[in-house]
Amino acid sequence: MADHEDSTSPPVESMMEKISEKIHGHDSSSSDSDNEKSSPSAFKAKVYRIFGREKPVHKVLGGGKPADVVLWRNKKISAGVLGGATAVWILFELLEYHLLTLVCHCSILALAILFLWSNATTFINKAPPHIPEVHIPEDPVLQFASALRIEINRGFALLRNIASGKDLKKFLSVIAGLWVVSIVGSWCNFLTLFYIVFVLLHTVPVLYEKYEDPVDSFAEKAMVEIKKQYAVFDAKVLSRIPRGPLKDKKIA
Repeated sequence: MADHEDSTSPPVESMMEKISEKIHGHDSSSSDSDNEKSSPSAFKAKVYRIFGREKPVHKVLGGGKPADVVLWRNKKISAGVLGGATAVWILFELLEYHLLTLVCHCSILALAILFLWSNATTFINKAPPHIPEVHIPEDPVLQFASALRIEINRGFALLRNIASGKDLKKFLSVIAGLWVVSIVGSWCNFLTLFYIVFVLLHTVPVLYEKYEDPVDSFAEKAMVEIKKQYAVFDAKVLSRIPRGPLKDKKIA
């Protein structure tokens, strides 16, 4: 009887060992897979975007119809807007037409056509032309004025923050930007500068949206190089500029 028990115990023990090995192997494989899923390397690396944006270009531009026009969602409307701006620039800049002269000439032409049409109807026995009443609604004007006021106040607050001396990097960036704008302004007048900005607004965003990944990759490399050069400039120049105490010493 004892010999029978001894003969049957090894197969049972070997079977239990195999089962335990399978269980441990499954646990280890599942734990490894869980670790791989939870490890940061398994997640997709965060892609660098210009100005740290996280939204699509359409959302950054405000969405809605203005963003659709800028990003050429409707090519006919976008081409019409850009063509109209080009016609205005050619009319006032190349042909040297003046706004007041244009308004007066258009008014003379419209009044003459309506006057002659109204008097001609008495001879041809037709109804006189219906001249609609034109009035400016109050709500859109107030909304535009309110939005403009908010943006102007935001600009004043930004300039006040820059002038307070809290951020030297932002101060130098604004000074450099204004200097570049002053140089560009000396090359052309305001209308040409406005037209150039308008054309860039209708071309750069749509091109950036089309070639987003390579542009962001190049911008990341450029930003790293700019930070290196700024660190060198800060170590050699800015750190040697004497500054007054920022805070009063605490009274013991």
